[in-house]
Amino acid sequence: MSPSAKVRVLVVDDNPLIRDLMVQGLTPICEVVSANDGGDALLKAVDDPPGLIISDFRMPGLDGRQLYEKLRGREATRHVPFIFLASRSDIEDRLRPAVGSEDFLAKPFFVSDLVRMAKRVVERLHLELLQQKMSRPGVIQGRLEEMGVAELMQSLEMGQKSCRLTLRHEPESCEMYFASGQCKDAKLGSLEGDEAVFQAINWTDGEFEIDFGGSSDRTTTTRSTTGLLMEAMRLMDEASANKVES
Repeated sequence: MSPSAKVRVLVVDDNPLIRDLMVQGLTPICEVVSANDGGDALLKAVDDPPGLIISDFRMPGLDGRQLYEKLRGREATRHVPFIFLASRSDIEDRLRPAVGSEDFLAKPFFVSDLVRMAKRVVERLHLELLQQKMSRPGVIQGRLEEMGVAELMQSLEMGQKSCRLTLRHEPESCEMYFASGQCKDAKLGSLEGDEAVFQAINWTDGEFEIDFGGSSDRTTTTRSTTGLLMEAMRLMDEASANKVES
C-alpha cells in the first residue's frame, strides 16, 4: 500500500520501549500514530479518528477500558475497532465478558503476533475504504502499488466476498473468481487454476478491479485461498534460496 492509502492506527502504551517496538513493527503495514497514555490517546482519537486502536489495558490515569468506553460514547469514534494488550487474567475476568473489542493479545507477546493480528484488521479496513470509492456500483478499482495481490486475496477471504478479481500487469492480465472468500477459478494466459495464481501473486505493480457481480461456474484451483497464498509464499522462498545458491 502506498503511504497515502494506508490505514491509520493509534498505538497506546505508557511503556516507551513497548510502544516503540510496536510502532516499528506496524509501520510497514499502516500509518502509525502513538500515544503515551489514555488521556493523550483520547485527545488524538477525538481530533482525528483512526482506523484502528491498539491499546494497553492497564495504564495510569485513564486506562484502556475507560478509553474504550469514552470513545464508544462518541458518534465519530463509536465503531473504531480496538485490539487490547492485557494479562491473561484481565482478558478472562474483565475484558472478554464486558468489552466487545476486535481482539485481545495476552502479555507478554511477540510483536510479530501483534502485526499479524493488526494486519488482518488493516486489510479489511482498507478494502472497506476502497468500497467507499467504487468507480461504479459493485466495482472497486485500484493499483497494485496500493494493495498487493496477496493483500487483496486475504481481504476477500476475510470478508467472505464473492466476486471477480481482475489483475492487469502489462502486457498480461489475470482473472480470479471468488465464492464466499475462496478462490475457485483463475486464468492467466494459458495458465489456469493454482499456476495462474502463483504467477500473478508476484506482480507488484499494475491495476486491479473487483467486480462483485462477476462469477464463474468453473473450479480450477485445488487449494483454499489461504492454501494458495501459503504455497505461493513457499515457492517464492524456494526460488529465492535457489537464486542465492546459484
